[in-house]
Amino acid sequence: MSVDTVSRIVIVGASLGGASAAVALRAQGYSDEIVLIGAEQHLPYERPPLSKAVLLGNADEPDWVAASDYYADAGIAMLAGTTATKIRRGDQVVEAGGSDIRYDRLLLATGGRPRQLRVPGAGLDDVFTLRTLDDSMALRSRLISGANVVVVGAGWIGCEVGAAASQHGSSVTMVEPATQPLVRVVGQQVGAAFASLHRSNGVDLRLGTGVVGFSGDDRVQAVVLSSAEVIPADTVVVGVGIQTNIALAEECGLDLADGGVAVDASLCTSDPHIFAVGDIAAHDHPHYPGRVRVEHWANAKDQGSHVAQNLLGAATPFESRPFFFSDQYDLGCEYRGLADPEQDELVVRGDLHSLEFTAFWLRDSTVMAAMNVNQWDDGDALQELVDTRRPVSPDDLRASHF
Repeated sequence: MSVDTVSRIVIVGASLGGASAAVALRAQGYSDEIVLIGAEQHLPYERPPLSKAVLLGNADEPDWVAASDYYADAGIAMLAGTTATKIRRGDQVVEAGGSDIRYDRLLLATGGRPRQLRVPGAGLDDVFTLRTLDDSMALRSRLISGANVVVVGAGWIGCEVGAAASQHGSSVTMVEPATQPLVRVVGQQVGAAFASLHRSNGVDLRLGTGVVGFSGDDRVQAVVLSSAEVIPADTVVVGVGIQTNIALAEECGLDLADGGVAVDASLCTSDPHIFAVGDIAAHDHPHYPGRVRVEHWANAKDQGSHVAQNLLGAATPFESRPFFFSDQYDLGCEYRGLADPEQDELVVRGDLHSLEFTAFWLRDSTVMAAMNVNQWDDGDALQELVDTRRPVSPDDLRASHF
């Protein structure tokens, strides 16, 4: 289909991926209708500050995708506070806010929602999850000196929330069923370095145990562990991943995969008029076997910007490797690529104990992923290693000869 016949593009999901696509469409000269549908009342924003600067009190706003007057000035119809309820593929219509909205191309950027624990007491007040700006502001008000804060889950969100709570002076207990924080992403050795970081900042880190319930009257007062221990809690933060918002796609019969919506290399779904980006996109990535579904900020932003050309008739594959970053206390890190820490060989340049190092995950003498921790000079070189997958030896990596 030519650009001239795409007279209306509808985007469901007014967060980073969807809004980035809308901005890119205008930047590429598309002048016809764009309708951006979002359930939140806020304008589109980036989520990383919610567990970092906003939660720490260093900012009261996230990073906005565009200025507040951009959407009206760019002629983008912003339907904030509106939920899409159905896709009628045969009619090329989205039902949203009581209206039928016709589309020539449809982009799904519906993201995810925090996974809930199915345990007794999960519905008590002061049991929080963190996904939206409103979540972050509400949680920040609870992170005060002397508060008993229990964080359930030691993934990236859990670790960042635990760090913020500790820096606010709260008494923090972090509960994680796995053997180390972040172990599924970085493995045992690097995970142990993060465990030491949190313990050195006063966090009571409980590994190898889970949560079987919360107790209290109307408000949470304690967390019950699988070990039968009871941890006092004024505030609980559950950070155990997300559930993808794929009901619209499933109900209209799009192909699903890996907990998301199956898309080809160009981010097109099984319907040639519908594309998907961000957390929900189970991507047939040109550089990885099988499908890749990434729940990180850069992926949503980059896929949103990339898919604009394909909404207008191109079929350009999305080839970027995953990237994310984290800030915890005085530690900053960047991760590039996609590794399997159980399968890949870990090579470390620097000192894990000092928290100044670069970790590499090798497979067949190529770098599958690299993470620099409090080292900032080699970002471009690390990206090149991950992108090109040229052969390299462990000794070269340790000696910085890459």
